[in-house]
Amino acid sequence: MLFAIGTLTVVTRENLFKKLIGINIMESAIFLVFIAAGNIRGGAVPILDPENPGAVYINPVPSALMLTGIVVSVSVTAFALALIIRLYRAYGTTDANQIAQMIREGTRR
Repeated sequence: MLFAIGTLTVVTRENLFKKLIGINIMESAIFLVFIAAGNIRGGAVPILDPENPGAVYINPVPSALMLTGIVVSVSVTAFALALIIRLYRAYGTTDANQIAQMIREGTRR
């Protein structure tokens, strides 16, 4: 559901900032799916406990991978924001259709 909301935002909005927010929503949905896939009901935190040798532990790999994904996501978001600001300074708008039209016409602000 969260992924669908992000996809709908990217597809239906013309503002580049809103499209970027939609992409971030989709990323969050993917992170939640992978973290939920690594969870085991009743599972313990994956730290060895000598007092409880028969404990079932949750899988730490998806959580570790998603932590890496979050770092990459923040970096990509910062880069995209920088690009959007450059586009705004060059064309005076963050509307994707207007920017595309200005590029076709060869006009700049």
